[in-house]
Amino acid sequence: MKRSKEPKSLPRREFLRSAGLATGAVALVVSAGSKAQAATGSAPEGAKSGYQETDHVRKYYELAR
Repeated sequence: MKRSKEPKSLPRREFLRSAGLATGAVALVVSAGSKAQAATGSAPEGAKSGYQETDHVRKYYELAR
């Protein structure tokens, strides 16, 4: 049996390079999709957003003192 002069690691390197590029592409698509959803998604009319001091928050403040 003769050995080929071409190294066996070349296909593996190509696979790893392709996998890395695919991972980067997926991350880019996911981040672009979440930004688009965040831009279009908004709170319903009349709904308060942000910090709200509710009963359980007040109770936590009392117990934390």
